[in-house]
Amino acid sequence: KAKMPGAARRLPGVFVNNMIIESLLDTDLYKFTMMQCVLHQFPGAEVAYRFRCRNVGVELGPYADEIRDEIHHLCSLRFKDEELEYLAGLRFIKSDFVDFLSLFHLKEKYITVKADPEAPTGIDITIEGPWLHTILFEIPVLAIVNEVYFRHQMPVADEKEGMKRLRAKIDLIRNEPDNDNLKITGFGTRRRFSRAWQTTVTETLIRELGREKFAGTSNVDLARRYGLIPIGTMAHEYLQACQALGPRLRDSQIYGFEMWAKEYRGDLGIALSDVYGMDPFLKDFDMFFCKLFDGARHDSGDPFLWGEKMIEHYRRNKCDPRGKTLIFSDALTVPRIIELYRRFNHRIGVGFGIGTNLMNDLGPEPLNIVVKMIRANGQPVAKISDTPEKGMCEDLTYLAYLKQVFGIPA
Repeated sequence: KAKMPGAARRLPGVFVNNMIIESLLDTDLYKFTMMQCVLHQFPGAEVAYRFRCRNVGVELGPYADEIRDEIHHLCSLRFKDEELEYLAGLRFIKSDFVDFLSLFHLKEKYITVKADPEAPTGIDITIEGPWLHTILFEIPVLAIVNEVYFRHQMPVADEKEGMKRLRAKIDLIRNEPDNDNLKITGFGTRRRFSRAWQTTVTETLIRELGREKFAGTSNVDLARRYGLIPIGTMAHEYLQACQALGPRLRDSQIYGFEMWAKEYRGDLGIALSDVYGMDPFLKDFDMFFCKLFDGARHDSGDPFLWGEKMIEHYRRNKCDPRGKTLIFSDALTVPRIIELYRRFNHRIGVGFGIGTNLMNDLGPEPLNIVVKMIRANGQPVAKISDTPEKGMCEDLTYLAYLKQVFGIPA
C-alpha cells in the first residue's frame, strides 16, 4: 500500500496530526436538523446506506486502509463544550438534543469499508444501524474519501490555479448588474478538495464578497468559527426514510412534510422537491404546504423549467411568489447562477448553494460521490430523480412499485 509523505497514519494507540476530520461540527447543517427530527419523531428507526462513485475509471480500492484509519479517528471525536454551546444558541436547536449530543459519538461497528475488486471503483462502503447513531457518518466519510483520493492524485495542491479560478467567479458576481439580490451560499463539504482548501475559499469569499453577497455556509464548523449563517434544512434521506416510516407509501412525502412541520412549527421551511420528481412533488405540495413552507430547493432536472413550474404552482395556490424563495443547488457554476438570477430575480426570492465547483476546482476532475440511504426498518427505499443518473435504489422490484404508486412512467 502506497504511503503519502506526511499523510496522517494511525499508530497503535496514537494519532499523528493532520487528520482530515477534527470536529464533529465539520459537517452540513441539515444533518443536525434531520438528526433532531429523528430523535424526537423516529428514535427507533433502523437504516442502511451505501457509498457510490459516479465517475468512470476511478479506482479507490488502494485507499481503503487509509480511509479506515481516518474513520477510526472520526469515531474517537466528541463534541466540545464550545461546540455544544454554539449549537444551543441556534434558534431551532432544542436543549434535549444538545444534551443528547453531549453524550454522542460515532461508532465504528456501524460502518464497513473494504476494498472490493467487483465494485465499480474498487471499494465498498456501507453504513447500517440506528438512524439516530448513523446519520452523522455521511458528510465526513465523503470528505475523507475525497481528501484521501486527492492526497494521492495531487499531493501538492495547485492553489495558484485554484485561486485564479475562484477570483474569476468572484468577479462575475461583483460585475453582474442589478446584483443586490445575488447571494451565494458555500456548500460542498462532502466533495471538497480538502478541509484546508475549503477554509481558504471561505476566507476569500468573506473578504472579497462580504457577508451580504456571501450569505452563509452549510458547514457548521466554518459557520461557528467565522460568524457565518449556517444554512440547511432537509436532505433526500429524510423523505426516503418516510417511505418506510409513514402509514401509507403514497402519502409518504406528505407525511414527511407534516412531521417536519410538527418538529419545527414553520421554521426551517425549505422543502426538498426531487425525491420522487417534480410532478409528484407538486401534487403533494398543496396550498397548506405552499403557505406553511418558505420555499423549495431544486437538486435535479432543468432548473429553469423547475423555477417556472414553482412560480405557477404558487400562483395557483394563492401565494404571491415574491414572498417565497427558490434555492438552487444542483451542480451549480457561477455562470449558471447568473443565468438563473437573471431569469427569476424580482419574480420570486432566489438563493444559490454552490458546492463542488466552489470547493474543488483546482484542475483535477472532482469526484462525484454520494452516500445514499437504501433501506429503512428493513424495507427498501429509493430516490427517483429528475436527473436519472442521480436516482438510487438497490431493489428494482420496489423501484417499479414506487413508480407505479406515484404515477411515474417506468
